[in-house]
Amino acid sequence: MPVEPSTTPVRDVFLTFLKLGLTAFGGPVAHLGYFQAVFVEQKRWLTPQAYAELVALCQFIPGPASSQVGFAIGLQRAGISGAIAAWTAFTLPSALLMLFLGISLVALDLTAYQGLLQGLKVTAVAVVCWALWSMARSLTPDYRRRLIALLAAAVALLLPGVWGQLGALLLGALLSLVLINPVTQTQDGPGLQINISSRLAGISATLFIAGLVLLPALALLSQTPLLTLSDAMYRAGSLVFGGGHVVLPLLHAETVNQGLINADDFLAGYGAAQAMPGPLFSFSAFIGAQSGILAAAIALVSIFLPGCLLLIAVLPVWQTLRHQRRLRQTLSGVNAAVVGLLAAALYDPVITAGIHQWQDALLAVVLLGLLATGRIPVWLLVPLGGLAGYALL
Repeated sequence: MPVEPSTTPVRDVFLTFLKLGLTAFGGPVAHLGYFQAVFVEQKRWLTPQAYAELVALCQFIPGPASSQVGFAIGLQRAGISGAIAAWTAFTLPSALLMLFLGISLVALDLTAYQGLLQGLKVTAVAVVCWALWSMARSLTPDYRRRLIALLAAAVALLLPGVWGQLGALLLGALLSLVLINPVTQTQDGPGLQINISSRLAGISATLFIAGLVLLPALALLSQTPLLTLSDAMYRAGSLVFGGGHVVLPLLHAETVNQGLINADDFLAGYGAAQAMPGPLFSFSAFIGAQSGILAAAIALVSIFLPGCLLLIAVLPVWQTLRHQRRLRQTLSGVNAAVVGLLAAALYDPVITAGIHQWQDALLAVVLLGLLATGRIPVWLLVPLGGLAGYALL
């Protein structure tokens, strides 16, 4: 399949991703499907092989996978300017919607909307459950990878927080070496080629590490709310694998447990985020909006920045290692562990906070059934769940 030359005006990159930012509903897995249709099949900016490698790389490193894929496509087509344009256009619609919702929520008397908020929390149960099922079908197709997922979930539940997540992923990588046979991927076109200078990669790696080291120290010394928020978001974006729904437990620990937002508002906003197009990480704008527009902007940039920096840093290394069968074998184990992490997140905090009585469970089952029919998109399910909660709960 012929591929278009890798030079595209920044304006075209921006407009293409803006259309996706306005229409790409359904979360990170759906976004990757949209990208496949637009950039591989329609525009032919990438070969199927190059796109598969890019998705694999973005799943292997921390950060929001679909946004990192979009960032890399912009980078490949129009350099750093194209990468920034791609991220801005894809993120802006959902970020503005979440900002508006966050500011409106602050001004509302929530006592009059407890049923609505409970409906959104129950909807989050159904959506995360469906995301778990969808990911499990593709990432754990055999009993060996299902075993890895179960063990990863146990580790994440026994060790809540960042260390439990990292331990689960490390376990998945190690078990892959024993349980999973290396598979040679069919080569159906030129591989991923994104030219990054070693100097730029080194600067990005330095900035990534500096953010992890300096932000906590600055936040502790200054006790400034904005720095505390930036530190929390940067750490969440740096340490979560899989992005999307998997960031939920880490964001909960970094924000609710630190008093940046209360638990009810957190889950209500997360439930509402399912109705938005674009990346789920835009939920960070909702959290920041509790403290104003500037805080929302800081939260948004802080959670996306580390994933983009890390991607630039590792691209030259990937160009060298991408043909190694052992790396692909390890990636299969890590992906299975991501399914386990999502299973752990489904139980705590989603189910523990959203299901309190049999009516909650019944509504969750009904909403899950609607999703399973394939006739009700997620963006429509959320208002339906919220309205049902307002009327019934």
